Amino acid sequence: MSDKRIALVTGASRGIGRAIALRLAKDGFFVVINYNGSEEAAKEVKAEIESFGGEALCYKCNVADFDECGRMFEELQASVGTPDVLINNAGITKDGLLIGMDREAFSRVIDVNLGGAFNCMRHGAKLMIKKRYGRIINISSVSGIMGNAGQANYSASKAGIIGLTKSAARELAGRGITVNAVAPGFVDSDMTAVLSDKVKEAAVQQIPKKRFGKPEEIASAVAFLAGEEAGYITGQVLAVDGGMSM
Repeated sequence: MSDKRIALVTGASRGIGRAIALRLAKDGFFVVINYNGSEEAAKEVKAEIESFGGEALCYKCNVADFDECGRMFEELQASVGTPDVLINNAGITKDGLLIGMDREAFSRVIDVNLGGAFNCMRHGAKLMIKKRYGRIINISSVSGIMGNAGQANYSASKAGIIGLTKSAARELAGRGITVNAVAPGFVDSDMTAVLSDKVKEAAVQQIPKKRFGKPEEIASAVAFLAGEEAGYITGQVLAVDGGMSM
């Protein structure tokens, strides 16, 4: 069992999840680095955390699988303890215009992005209720607030996360658990690296700050909501998007 506060970050092997894991480790959390396919990348995050004296472990789990998520929380509780903080960050994209999108592409994104958040919240909240404390932070997106052409599935999943966040916040507030969402805009990451220069430039023109965000800037917002000073904030959506959605 760890004597530190425990934070579970899903999809923590790269991008925003990686930045969140590193930041929370620096803030003194024992970090559980959840991954599904990127074992080597997850190990690299663990090694980096340990390089500055932090503590972490890697845990492979497909968050889209309800029973697998249940086992993850059971095993974590037995080995290190109940997570104090749950960051639902794991997500995928399968972009395409609505009229050409097949059912599999729609369902898969919903299952991972929205279903994964539900699965982890469902199992994690039961344990948090017992200790009457918890911070749940769901990673939504500016696409879930505004919509985005070519991302009907992704936007729907991220908008769903906002509804899930608000409903869970109402249910869990009396149990000492806060539930909030962070909605990043365009961020320098693997997801945006595949965009063409033309698409990136068009995106920048929509952002009042005239630049993409950094993963560390999203991590800072998450770290605030995970901390003690945010104990009276729940059911909120914090857009970290350079002013794009205002």
